[in-house]
Amino acid sequence: MSLTDRRRGVALLVVLLAAIVGGCSSGGASSSPAPSVAPSPSAAASEAAASPSPSPTPAFPVTITDDEGTSVELAAEPKKIVSLTPATTEILFQLGAGDRVVATDDGSDYPQQATALPHVATFSSVDVEKVVALEPDLVVAGGLGFTPAESITKLRDLKVPVVVIYAPSVEGVLKDIELLGTATGTSADAESLTTAMRADMDAVASAVASQSPKPRVFYDVGYDDTTGAIYAPADDSFLAEMVTMAGGDVITTGDPNTYEIPIEKLIEKDPQLIILGTNPFYSPTPDAVAKRRGWDAFTAVRNGDIRPVNDIEITRPGPRLPVGLRTLASAIWPDVTLPAAS
Repeated sequence: MSLTDRRRGVALLVVLLAAIVGGCSSGGASSSPAPSVAPSPSAAASEAAASPSPSPTPAFPVTITDDEGTSVELAAEPKKIVSLTPATTEILFQLGAGDRVVATDDGSDYPQQATALPHVATFSSVDVEKVVALEPDLVVAGGLGFTPAESITKLRDLKVPVVVIYAPSVEGVLKDIELLGTATGTSADAESLTTAMRADMDAVASAVASQSPKPRVFYDVGYDDTTGAIYAPADDSFLAEMVTMAGGDVITTGDPNTYEIPIEKLIEKDPQLIILGTNPFYSPTPDAVAKRRGWDAFTAVRNGDIRPVNDIEITRPGPRLPVGLRTLASAIWPDVTLPAAS
């Protein structure tokens, strides 16, 4: 899910590379001289029978542990999957399992193929009856309240396998992609995807790592025009990590458990650059931001350094994170040439 999804009333969600399974070779050296002629077909067959090739380990049944520590057993490769968060929908389609997704939540807007699927959940509720009627082999839910805990319990009580995903960090996103690869029998695709994501994000981070001085960056998560409440990245949050990777000195709320920051604290931090995360649900202009009460005290406002970005790609923990990081780094360091995407 993303901060876009959080603005719709939910908490912020976000595989380090899995171990690469190596194949064993049977071609060891022999102390005897090689025969001068090839063995006869019958001899070769006898040798093969005596030393059979190892069979690949079946992917299923498999037991996985989700992000809440729950063990989920999948007897066979899931044929019908329900995705209850936009991020997991993107991951499933990217892994090639999109043709098995039979329903999503109403926030799943990417890729385009996903938008035509029936919705069985909103940001605050799940229609358990609809989910059960679809007879899914796997339901992928969101942690930290994105999917209501009581809905998860009901589905599990009805013997529906539910895997709960919540990634609080970039590393966690990669781990969750690999986790869903294991759950859907697409481990090879998941490993290829995370390898590419890792390389791309490392390249972007390396390109801006030596830039200095690093500007004090306030990523505008949200603003309540009525109350004046201001929302920023929480300490140790996924979004704070993204800003740091993009070469900014991130301004956070000072508390890992809240995304609200008092205006007094923001004035004290004095952002030199405001990154304005815009999306279909939150799209103020830089001019509107500059006119907020008390914001003329910020260096960023006085210098006109308010830069809009596509929030969804930056804050939705899924396959498009490298695109989001590139966008964020370009906003912070517009004069730096970033390496081409892999």
